Amino acid sequence: MKKVTVYTSNTCPHCKAAKNYLRENNIDFEEKNVDEDRSAIDYLVEKGHRGVPVITIDGEDIVGFNKELVDEKLGL
Repeated sequence: MKKVTVYTSNTCPHCKAAKNYLRENNIDFEEKNVDEDRSAIDYLVEKGHRGVPVITIDGEDIVGFNKELVDEKLGL
């Protein structure tokens, strides 16, 4: 099974859509909320990302909610 992490914020509608999509497809994921977890902010800044959602699949970051790319990386 692939390791999936979703970096989110409390007010991001695209984050909610990404999480809902993963749940609908029975994909287990870990959520890291930048509003609540300083290490999540540090990770995104280190990688040069300026917004959320960022979906990390087996160490590869997808910036934004790109459903087609998520499907490709997850083999859906």
